Amino acid sequence: MSEVNVERGFVDVAEGQIHYRTCGAGGNPTLIMVHGSPGGARPLIPLMQELGRTFKIYAPDTLGNADSSPAATDQVDIALLADGLLRAIDGLGVDKFYLWGTHTGGNLSIEASIAAPDRVLRMILDGVGLYPPDEQAAMLANHAPAISPDDQGSQFNWAWHFTRDSHAFWPWWRRTAAAARQSGIGSDEALHLQTMDVLKSIRTYHLSYRASLAYAKRERLPLITVPTMVGAGPGDVLGEYTKEAAALVSGCVLGEIGDISTDEGLRNVAKTYTDFLLA
Repeated sequence: MSEVNVERGFVDVAEGQIHYRTCGAGGNPTLIMVHGSPGGARPLIPLMQELGRTFKIYAPDTLGNADSSPAATDQVDIALLADGLLRAIDGLGVDKFYLWGTHTGGNLSIEASIAAPDRVLRMILDGVGLYPPDEQAAMLANHAPAISPDDQGSQFNWAWHFTRDSHAFWPWWRRTAAAARQSGIGSDEALHLQTMDVLKSIRTYHLSYRASLAYAKRERLPLITVPTMVGAGPGDVLGEYTKEAAALVSGCVLGEIGDISTDEGLRNVAKTYTDFLLA
């Protein structure tokens, strides 16, 4: 089976430009895919290519991440980021669409669906964190520090270790045996590419990450009115919250999301998503 080609582009918004990746063809409503933190939409490419056999897909880098312009203010919250996402979708000429979001991107998707329920046909949330108050406070205090470039280049070393340790521990700043993840850190090339995306937005990456950590999901999830699936893949650090999150959404489908690290697993997950979206 031939590989689906992924192209790149920019769409104008008031803040500057939103960078996006796109693939696939028409025939079904467009699927918008929203990445997690940190970095941009690059890690979504394999899933985009598989889903692109069925849908036209756009995967933007959200405001202040990777190759997209930053927000116009440092007072960033999920509502602001979701508004930027919707304006980028407007600029792409898309009216009604399916919506998929992972982690931080899931929070943007929640808020976008609440703001524009007439446009979001169906939504998939992959990994929803519902931290208890003490853990949420610890995450806000430690997880996404503000970083500025300096004349020693310390930002380069920091970004590499931040990216690597995010795969080795959860949370990344608890470098203990109890916090060690079992999924591995990935290839050197994948870590390099993700680190480069973090470095592109080193002055602003933390704003959307902190907004995500502060987002009041327990209050917002019950406001969703569009058909929604909630799930998490094996090894997802947010997987423990999946059932609780799904229970907060009226009529929610609890998705069985498998491992996308193999070609067969990728095809199976894409089928799960496709079956739900086209139901």
